Amino acid sequence: MDQPAPLSGYRQGMSHPHPELKAAPPLPEGGLRVVALGGLGEIGRNMTVFEHAGKLLIVDCGVLFPEETQPGVDVILPDFTSIRDRLDDVVAVVLTHGHEDHIGGVPYLLRERRDIPVVGSKLTLAFLEAKLKEHGIRPRAVRVREGDRRGFGPFDCEFVAVNHSIPDSLAVAIRTRAGMVLHTGDFKMDQFPLDDRITDLRAFARLGEEGVDLFLTDSTNAEVPGFTTSERELNPAIEQVMRTAPRRVIVSSFASHVHRIQQVLDAAHQYGRKVAFVGRSMVRNMGIARDLGYLKVPSGLVVSTKELEKLPDHKVTLVCTGSQGEPMAALSRMANRDHMIRIGKGDTVLLASSLIPGNENAIYRVINGLTRWGAHVVHKGNAKVHVSGHASAGELVYCYNIVKPRNVMPVHGEWRHLRANGDLAIRTGVDPDRVVIAEDGVVVDLVDGRVSITGKVPAGNVYVDGMEVGGATEASLKDRLTLAEEGVVTVVAIVDADTGALAEPPDFLARGFVHDDATFEPVVPVIEKTLATAAEEGVGDARQLEQLIARAVANWAFRTHRRKPLIIPVIIDA
Repeated sequence: MDQPAPLSGYRQGMSHPHPELKAAPPLPEGGLRVVALGGLGEIGRNMTVFEHAGKLLIVDCGVLFPEETQPGVDVILPDFTSIRDRLDDVVAVVLTHGHEDHIGGVPYLLRERRDIPVVGSKLTLAFLEAKLKEHGIRPRAVRVREGDRRGFGPFDCEFVAVNHSIPDSLAVAIRTRAGMVLHTGDFKMDQFPLDDRITDLRAFARLGEEGVDLFLTDSTNAEVPGFTTSERELNPAIEQVMRTAPRRVIVSSFASHVHRIQQVLDAAHQYGRKVAFVGRSMVRNMGIARDLGYLKVPSGLVVSTKELEKLPDHKVTLVCTGSQGEPMAALSRMANRDHMIRIGKGDTVLLASSLIPGNENAIYRVINGLTRWGAHVVHKGNAKVHVSGHASAGELVYCYNIVKPRNVMPVHGEWRHLRANGDLAIRTGVDPDRVVIAEDGVVVDLVDGRVSITGKVPAGNVYVDGMEVGGATEASLKDRLTLAEEGVVTVVAIVDADTGALAEPPDFLARGFVHDDATFEPVVPVIEKTLATAAEEGVGDARQLEQLIARAVANWAFRTHRRKPLIIPVIIDA
């Protein structure tokens, strides 16, 4: 299909949020409220809260991975503030599939109320339970499969098979007295999937005949024309790597990408290579997938890394994490020579995953590091070794035409993806006034068959920093960036308590700020003038004096050196 052209009147017709939105009024009786606490305007952190008849149903609870502008952050959670005092009203958390951006936040939600029922498919729950074990939480798990229909409070949920880049993915149809919502989760329409489990378009059509009042659709690939390539089309490129690599093959992939790992195992087996998994999450997840029958492993194919050391290099394949350039993942450590596996000339590294927006610099840094040590790096840019797990524009249009929804709310994507998805819905005949483009925290109500934006709730970033949840703030991250980019200058000033003047010249302790012994001499008169002005105005409080000195030194540093270091003033009474 051709790339969709912009519609005339598109901006005017499609509902979109405004920054001046205030708190939403109470939900009208019989209505349905939809609030995304993550996943809108970003790739990751997917979490949607449905409210009806005084109860809450949550679909997915994932994490977002930090960018370079968020140093020290491990993951980013949805903000639970708006539901924290209503956790007793939550009837269930429904998980569409087992990727981190859909299940990674569940442990933190269950810390606040441990007995919330967690609903998902067999593999999804298995991945989650392994994660929860590390947090010391045993979930109240409810296993479902495609075709099942379960009630949770006033929500009647039917589960539909969808194809994605992880097995056992589900869409969910949510029936309420206010109408039916169909939430696709992440999906695509691969007609030749590796596990022969296709997206159930017959169920989509049946639900459409019944009447879908609100369609929440995956927007990630809405800008991509046509149809997403089948996973099976990657086999030739993967087989070529296994057949032609002169030494070891190191494959990096998401630890949950069972289908891709299956292709790697099959190709390694075909060309007489043994395989070892490297990295805790990779070993754990592939063990779960194998035990549950989702990963078919030929006898004797998978061995330990110690056993691989006894084999000639051309018989070795390693499967590890780190395809997104994560600093502590196995592949990044190999690139930095900080791993027991030493990359050398003749090794082939296969990056079997996509580039998540925001990770490009980190990934190319890893590719450069591996290349430096002599490895040949095969990636999406130079070989057909990855296909997306998300529906492209042609597939989305196909679904709109089958489902014929009355209202549409694109989900899971950045702003450009959401708008492109909304455009597709309009082109298939959906009334522009019934296509709502929301962002995290925006309240969308379905009342009398129509959707509208009615307000907003808090939906900021909640940072996990080591063992601390929510301790890091935007302000502290800004300080970290300042420290990294501009340095820090500590000014220790001994001040005469009677006169307010310096008792002796101040000391300057600088880190990350290029300086020598004479650098700070010109700023001493600036500090003296600042203290003199403060004394004339009767300012003697140490904290106020510190703020004045910090401002004066910061202004001097910018005027003189075009730098903005973090200034830490310390006042000592003489």
